Amino acid sequence: DPQQLELATSGKRKLRRFIVIDEVVDKLYGSKVREYFEENNVQHKILALPTTEETKSMDLVLNILQEVQNFSIDRRTEPIIAIGGGVCLDIVGLAASLYRRRTPYIRVPTTLLSYVDASVGAKNGVNFLQCKNKLGGYTPPVASFLDRSFIQSIPRRHISNGLGEILKMALMKHKGLFDLLKTHGKYLLDTKFQSYSGSADHGDAALQTTRIAIETMLEELAPNLWEDDLDRLVDFGHLISPELEMRVLPSLMHGEAVNIDMAFMTYVAYMRGLITAEEKEQIIQCMRGLELPVWHSGCSWPLIKRALMERLKHSGGQPRMPLPTGLGVAEIFNDTSEETLERAYKLWVRD
Repeated sequence: DPQQLELATSGKRKLRRFIVIDEVVDKLYGSKVREYFEENNVQHKILALPTTEETKSMDLVLNILQEVQNFSIDRRTEPIIAIGGGVCLDIVGLAASLYRRRTPYIRVPTTLLSYVDASVGAKNGVNFLQCKNKLGGYTPPVASFLDRSFIQSIPRRHISNGLGEILKMALMKHKGLFDLLKTHGKYLLDTKFQSYSGSADHGDAALQTTRIAIETMLEELAPNLWEDDLDRLVDFGHLISPELEMRVLPSLMHGEAVNIDMAFMTYVAYMRGLITAEEKEQIIQCMRGLELPVWHSGCSWPLIKRALMERLKHSGGQPRMPLPTGLGVAEIFNDTSEETLERAYKLWVRD
């Protein structure tokens, strides 16, 4: 907006920014963030908060809004900035969407999972009554700033966690991405998705995998940003995992729970004859190579049945089950019998 640009650069009014940063990220990068705003002569307030699945609540949203109100921002020209993982981006997105009905916000993801997943799309939300993201809305950010250098400081398990969501897009939409993960998975874990000049053997696997993951995610989300169409390939791995993740908190991270769901659904696809035994094995071996769990004792048959019943309630009375029909191709199915599901479950547990 030329008027806003004029206002910002004319020097008539000092630039002001309200920043919410995850407290772990603040310990690592807070001094650099403060230095940046000070050097650019920006009046700022930095609020460091614990943003985890356990604290992802309306209470935290209200805490943020109290601080926003105290700082006092112009909702047209002063976007709120969220710096952190997916939980932080979700909470701040919801807070911004509520403040004066809609205040712009910017996402700065600092984990691999949020880099390829939460940074894309319009959803935000918090957990409620022990249900994942039960309260929320659809308010896209004005921008997402992607910087892979944040990822170098996160633990290896968090890298693996993000690879779960990347693998989801590979299995649903992109055989080339699946091949990249199969070939370079260990290298990506070892190098924490950083690009090095000495990595010629691997091309720039980090750049390629993140770019393809985000592009395929955007292809799916952009035409259906408000989820008017409930047939969504991006729901693969998200039929059982919300129930499982909340049930066993904090033992499973989001991408890990998603992967357990995907592993089970791979067996369902095999049991239905949609993929071969060899393709099933390739998928499971790729998951293991990415150091992702392919089974969890908490994922019982009653939990699966309960999660699928819950799914029916929120998807127009149809299961709308995305399943791989090969490597990198998928379709949505509404006709998987309980008997097929149970047989797939028994084989999965046995393996």
